[in-house]
Amino acid sequence: MNFLSNKDVLVFEIEQAKGKPRDVKKKTDYCPFCDTENLTNIIDQRSDMIWLENKFKTLQDTNQTIVIESHEHEADISTYSVEKNREVFNYIYECWNKMIQTGKYTSVLMYKNFGPMSGGSLRHPHFQIIGLNKVDGYKHVEPENFTGMNVFENKHINVNISEKPVMGFVEFNIVINNPQYLDDLAEFARVTVKYILDDFYGGKFDSYNIFFYRDGKKIICKLTARYVVSPYFVGYRLSQRDGDKQVTEIKEALLARFKEQVESKEIELETDGN
Repeated sequence: MNFLSNKDVLVFEIEQAKGKPRDVKKKTDYCPFCDTENLTNIIDQRSDMIWLENKFKTLQDTNQTIVIESHEHEADISTYSVEKNREVFNYIYECWNKMIQTGKYTSVLMYKNFGPMSGGSLRHPHFQIIGLNKVDGYKHVEPENFTGMNVFENKHINVNISEKPVMGFVEFNIVINNPQYLDDLAEFARVTVKYILDDFYGGKFDSYNIFFYRDGKKIICKLTARYVVSPYFVGYRLSQRDGDKQVTEIKEALLARFKEQVESKEIELETDGN
């Protein structure tokens, strides 16, 4: 049996979580991300997007930061305009890249929680960018986790559904060959998020996660609808995926969503014969 070393484990400090605001499952009258005048430790700001240090640093040996995406509390990728969503994706990439370029960290993670099943605590739209001092957050993620049944592909972007998901059951991967195509990644992600929340299995999901990865010049965005975690994964780290029939149906439904955007000229569907 192979065991993880202590270097693979993030240590949670519960004392640091005391007083942490939560409004995902129950609305409250106060949101710290709406109260911009009283935000502290701001790193950078662009229009209504704010990058700041996380006030509640619950993980040992890390630098936890947050990017507030918008001044609108109820906003989300699924409701942003095309232009706003592209601004958000370009800005979070810049912040993430700045932390990576410092060379201070073993790895730098960027992800988003949305909804009560996502692991997040605040409804206000935000990304998290975490510098890990000692842990390689990508050690147990393999290239095969980002390949699968193609939904769409052209010269610079690939959208697929994982055949070997990290956790399961259905994980959507959006892969661009170069950061210069971030606008395209943003638009495909926006449509995918709307599909997850509105149509995926009849619109039964209200939560999702987005995770970002880099592979050379490639940028990979993994989106997954969230639900109660499978006991196979919790107890054995065995991921599951939907069967080919279901995945094919999901592929066709998502591709139809992409094609709807062609009429508005927001997505280019040159497929190189695919």
